[in-house]
Amino acid sequence: MDMGIAGRRALVCAGSKGLGRGCAEALAREGVIVTITARGKEALEKTADEIRAAGGKVTAVAGDITTPEGRSAALAACKDPDILINNAGGPPPGDFRDWTPDDWMKALNANMITAIELIRATLDPMIARKWGRIVNITSGSVKSPIAILGLSNGARTGLTGFCAGIARQVVKDGVTINGLLPGPFDTDRLRSSMEFEARKAGRPVADIAKERAQNNPAKRFGTSEEFGAACAFLCSAHAGYITGQNLLMDGGAFNSSI
Repeated sequence: MDMGIAGRRALVCAGSKGLGRGCAEALAREGVIVTITARGKEALEKTADEIRAAGGKVTAVAGDITTPEGRSAALAACKDPDILINNAGGPPPGDFRDWTPDDWMKALNANMITAIELIRATLDPMIARKWGRIVNITSGSVKSPIAILGLSNGARTGLTGFCAGIARQVVKDGVTINGLLPGPFDTDRLRSSMEFEARKAGRPVADIAKERAQNNPAKRFGTSEEFGAACAFLCSAHAGYITGQNLLMDGGAFNSSI
């Protein structure tokens, strides 16, 4: 299927690895002119080179998207994007009794405020052009909270609630805002979570990984490629009637009839 977005401009946050990279690669394959940003310059440039080698058009901007300076640099390189993919690394797991107000502010800034600031900077030009796609990569914990990820649960749910309101206001202008909610995907984030669980239980990480995969209805973890494909569809010309939704990709782990 031709997604109908060739020539569009996209800003993909945290696009050097994992799910962000999967989204950047999928969009580039559709002919989108992609700007990727991440803190690690070496990994970022490597990803950009590989996307170019596959025929994609990409610009890499090293910086911390959770800072005003990082956002300014990204938006200077990708002025008025047609597509915005909000993504940032999640806060660490732990016990809420140990978290300070500073821990909460860091989590809220990275996983809620940063996305809102980028939406604020890009939404009105999208409205003026009568076309835009915003996808927030959040977490399956938005629908099914994970106890040890309380910082993430709180911040990402806050972003979801905020976007639920504005998504209904701007769809008439051809702009959609949706969430893409990963469950267990084979990423650095999942591996760090399993390492935390393994240390806490005094067990090998490999055993934890095997159990988690087997406990999923799909009997495996997801891949960044299939996540990117779903993202590309939400950003496509065919998805203009989908807005304010949260697409859960978890292999069926969340047990619900709706």
